[in-house]
Amino acid sequence: MITSGTNYRRLIGLTGGPLLFFVTIFFLDLRPGRPEVTYTLAAALWMATWWISEVVPLAITSLLPVALFPLLGIMDGKNVSATYFNHVIFLFIGGFIVALAMQKWDLHKRIALKILINIGTGPGRIMLGFMIATAFLSMWISNTATTMMMVPILLSVIAKLEESSGSEAVSKYAIGLLLGVAYSASVGGIATLVGTPPNLSFARIFQIYFPEAPMISFAQWFFFALPVSVVFIAITWTYLYFRFRPDRSSWKRTDTSTFKMEYKKLGKISYEQIIVLIDFILLALLWLTRSDIDTGLFIIPGWATVFSVPDYINDGTVAIMMSIPLFFIPSKDKKNIYLMDWETATKLPWNIVLLFGGGFALATGFKESGLSLWFGEQLSWVVGAHPLLIIAMIAFLMTFLTELTSNTATTEMLLPILAGLSVSVEINPLLFMLPATLAGSMAFMLPVATPPNAIIFGSTRIKIADMVRTGFVLNIIGVIIVTLATYFLGRYVFDIQIDQFPFWAKITH
Repeated sequence: MITSGTNYRRLIGLTGGPLLFFVTIFFLDLRPGRPEVTYTLAAALWMATWWISEVVPLAITSLLPVALFPLLGIMDGKNVSATYFNHVIFLFIGGFIVALAMQKWDLHKRIALKILINIGTGPGRIMLGFMIATAFLSMWISNTATTMMMVPILLSVIAKLEESSGSEAVSKYAIGLLLGVAYSASVGGIATLVGTPPNLSFARIFQIYFPEAPMISFAQWFFFALPVSVVFIAITWTYLYFRFRPDRSSWKRTDTSTFKMEYKKLGKISYEQIIVLIDFILLALLWLTRSDIDTGLFIIPGWATVFSVPDYINDGTVAIMMSIPLFFIPSKDKKNIYLMDWETATKLPWNIVLLFGGGFALATGFKESGLSLWFGEQLSWVVGAHPLLIIAMIAFLMTFLTELTSNTATTEMLLPILAGLSVSVEINPLLFMLPATLAGSMAFMLPVATPPNAIIFGSTRIKIADMVRTGFVLNIIGVIIVTLATYFLGRYVFDIQIDQFPFWAKITH
């Protein structure tokens, strides 16, 4: 039932965006003689209002630049449209098709249950097993799909535990298990470029702003973000276990029969599952080894170097190359059925594709109009602060902002501003853009912060107060980890020199 309060909030959000747009255009002049700077801000405010209030579907809001930018003289209509499809989009599409094939043949369930069977059945081990399985799957499959798949398995395990130990003894522990799955889905996703939308947004927006910079490869991101993910999973597990562990006197040890029974229902591993698994493993290996890997002592050449023009090959090329065969490899036992079909492929979240495109268009508008540099000039007072402090401020702002807004939309709004700021103060842009991207996946306090949070909240076994108290601590820990990882590990992986402004960023200056 839609209440009058809901209608009132919707009306405010719906009219607030256009109102801010026209007020900005008619009453502000950010840079005299350059009206496109003000016009871009006006369009951004309209998009931000609708993205935050979600009174219009996020994907539809993302189409506003296609109409507004040409009308306002910010960008040519052809150029705006071109920003909506690029190699990052095809990286997402190809990776998601392989993920859908895994779901179609229940390969993801087999992987998750196998991990749980082998990890053990003590309260700490059960929690760790679910968290590892969830984190691993969310590196390749959407966080939402991973959580949707894991929660039914988890609820069946909780039911078995309640049978043996009693509801009262398990109730607190069940909260910890549910939170562990939700948080692992978010944190696991940061480990790969395809794991969560903000990562892909970063890769593309960085390239839009700094086309002369070395491209952010799948392998490079993996070597940077995987340690962050692993460390945070370990800390989260420790914190959740000691906060929600059951009383030893009431806990009755169980065996792995629940997991084995679920695994047995899947039957013997099928031909289709084996082929999809091989395709998945090859895809991951090809992503990781496409470009040269610098170990610090020696360089391992990437496989792309065997081709005449290796720079023409990117991670999107690999994703599509490995997803296409799934459409013509037939099933062994089912006639006229292939490992992948268009009906399954239509489940690909095109709304996220359009959300990506809207963010890329907005980022391009920020650059072309000069708005990002204007923002950078206004924030140039931070030049006197230590980079470590600036990174911490960015991570803190992003973490708590995404508690109430879409993490992808927020990332796509802030990254262009941070790119402009870095150029204005002549600090390597990666020092500002990396923490904002990682922190976009570190919102743990509210159900609305991420789909995994919303899904576990829908189980009715957890209260908002439990999530807020637990999530606040992890939010702060996340800010600390992101700050330290960017400043120390990020500088090594991405070759960032604190006292040196890179030549590829000077081009934008």
